[in-house]
Amino acid sequence: MGSYSTKRILVTGGAGFLGSHLCDRLIAKGHDVICLDNFFTGTKANIAHLLDNSRFELIRHDIVLPLRIEADEIYNLACPASPIHYQHNPIATVKTSVFGTLNMLGAAKRSRARFFQASTSEVYGDPSMHPQKETYWGNVNPIGLRSCYDEGKRVAETLCFDYLRTHKMKIKVVRIFNTYGPRMHSQDGRVVSNFIVQALKEEPLTVYGDGKQTRSFCYVDDLIDGFIKFMDSDDSFTGPVNLGNPGEFTILELAERIIRLTSSKSKIIYKPLPSDDPMQRCPDISLAKKGFNWEPQVELEEGLKKTIPYFKGIVCK
Repeated sequence: MGSYSTKRILVTGGAGFLGSHLCDRLIAKGHDVICLDNFFTGTKANIAHLLDNSRFELIRHDIVLPLRIEADEIYNLACPASPIHYQHNPIATVKTSVFGTLNMLGAAKRSRARFFQASTSEVYGDPSMHPQKETYWGNVNPIGLRSCYDEGKRVAETLCFDYLRTHKMKIKVVRIFNTYGPRMHSQDGRVVSNFIVQALKEEPLTVYGDGKQTRSFCYVDDLIDGFIKFMDSDDSFTGPVNLGNPGEFTILELAERIIRLTSSKSKIIYKPLPSDDPMQRCPDISLAKKGFNWEPQVELEEGLKKTIPYFKGIVCK
């Protein structure tokens, strides 16, 4: 099992939404954290409060390029994760998942570090199994607009397990479902941030399709709890493991709830469903419950009440 003695921990994508929260938590636990980011989607604002902390170090670097670095643990979170960002330069997105993961696995191998790969529920594609279990191999379009991300993450998982089998690496692979909270990028096109920003601006909330497609929404604090519990679990428990909130809501329900919580006068408008957009996305988290006693604690209403003030600070300046 993992110990809580001071470790030197590398977090790639550490200035991003999830990465910055992870850096906060690891430093609070007494570890030394190296935050690595190329600032494509991450921002210095997310980690500004850590820059003077003696336990925190920031390196500007793209993991597609080789890097020699020593660490006890590596959390590989680097990759644009919203369709707007990963479709902006799809080839760079694939390179980040493939070459970037190869580089980080190499760094972990050299320093005998435990390696954590942030994969995604997108590896399931538009699923024919509901809710999705880790044993499901997915239904992914290999040549679609989302393939750069979906297939890139699938290859990254493959690389992790090949390194495990070939080099006896200590790996952890997590499949992240929809997560929200403070520090989300306000222009990332994800449904929670989109709706909150539109509602605060009194603009129409854009629902794609009929709004009956479902998603599950996990508050960021719960997800980071899962990351650390998983990383500290027994070496034999490699995953892949789903992390997300199994509470399921339609997109329309989410829109209506955000309008109510922001006291907005916004209306809902409907637009055509984007290509390869899944109709259902909900995790089966039985494996996480059994493997390291994790399940989300924050209900959607509570999480939105914690998230909306962050966006008010951006939108209502």
